[in-house]
Amino acid sequence: MNDQPHPPSEDKATITRISLSEIFLLFFHIGSLSFGGGLIAWVYREVVERRRWLTQAEFLGGLTLAQVLPGINMANMAVYIGQRMRGIGGAVAGLVGLLLVPFFAVIGLVSIYAQLGTSTTLQSFMDGLATTAVGLFASVGVKSLHTSATGLIPVAVIAAIVVMVGFLRLPLIPVVLGLATLSVAIAWHRGAADA
Repeated sequence: MNDQPHPPSEDKATITRISLSEIFLLFFHIGSLSFGGGLIAWVYREVVERRRWLTQAEFLGGLTLAQVLPGINMANMAVYIGQRMRGIGGAVAGLVGLLLVPFFAVIGLVSIYAQLGTSTTLQSFMDGLATTAVGLFASVGVKSLHTSATGLIPVAVIAAIVVMVGFLRLPLIPVVLGLATLSVAIAWHRGAADA
């Protein structure tokens, strides 16, 4: 039997390095300065590229989980990242940081919007924000495509999803479930053939 202590895992080193206040402040910053969608690109840049809290694969795995689970994707990501960094306390810190300013801002903005909702300038501003959000979300999609599309079959599956959901307007869940099952079967068959 080996009596030498095991080296600490990377997860444990990460947990002790990142404070709850760092998690809270990151998501507080994002929650207080963001509008609409497209936050995933911002979080990706902060968590993967700038702070290196997660690898790209870990982030994309969390993003997949956040999109599958019920609720708001960004809130689910805050919980996922916070939990990965500091457990339950990190999940709470991330979620509270993300939602604190928007909670009070929405209450104030609803009353203002009721007064100015018919303004064409406000509608144009909101359309511009929506376009920006789509662009940011597309940038994350392109980055994840570079990571996951490592052969002809993954590219074909991604293209099939885009065509079936984006152009043919088929329901997302049955398309993804069907193609995911097909992808897993192909990967399993290729793994068995390589063994």
